Amino acid sequence: MSQAELNVLIAKVKQCQLCQSSLTHGVNPVVQLHANAKLLIAGQAPGLAVHQSGVPFDDASGERLRLWLGIDKTVFYDPEQVAILPMGFCYPGKGKSGDLPPLKICAATWRERLLAELKRVQLTIVIGKYAQDYHLGTATQSLTQTVRNWADYPRSLIPLPHPSPRNNIWLAKNPWFSEQLLPELKCRVNDALKD
Repeated sequence: MSQAELNVLIAKVKQCQLCQSSLTHGVNPVVQLHANAKLLIAGQAPGLAVHQSGVPFDDASGERLRLWLGIDKTVFYDPEQVAILPMGFCYPGKGKSGDLPPLKICAATWRERLLAELKRVQLTIVIGKYAQDYHLGTATQSLTQTVRNWADYPRSLIPLPHPSPRNNIWLAKNPWFSEQLLPELKCRVNDALKD
């Protein structure tokens, strides 16, 4: 598929209404894709601020994620370098202890078709339990187990917790994440983007 054909597919994604009846705040699919992207961020679903702006990771989570990756906004928002493909494309709404899980219809309808067009991706950053279960087959493990075992996965995949400020307690309880994983993450991101 050419980039022009991929752009047509992306336009269809951005016009998707499949989950409209399930979302009281409306639909606003948020993705960032280009066939030349070398880094893929496979996340959960947009939060409310991203739903409102239409810009992926346009919030405190995005600031922390860019810090973890060691890249600035210019690189992060360049679709020819960084693809952003969450498990759910629209904000799923608020739950009792944070946002609701991503709606499964997005992945079932679009994910494989879009991933198939990202042939130049060198590194996939797998953020959160839902993305990890899909990409790493970790349904029987906790998020902490999956992230702690990051070195057991292929070099082309790195699992991360969500960079949300809600995870400050998790980060404080798991100092190995900052000490061991983040330096390796920055190296792999740098290597992927310079290839």
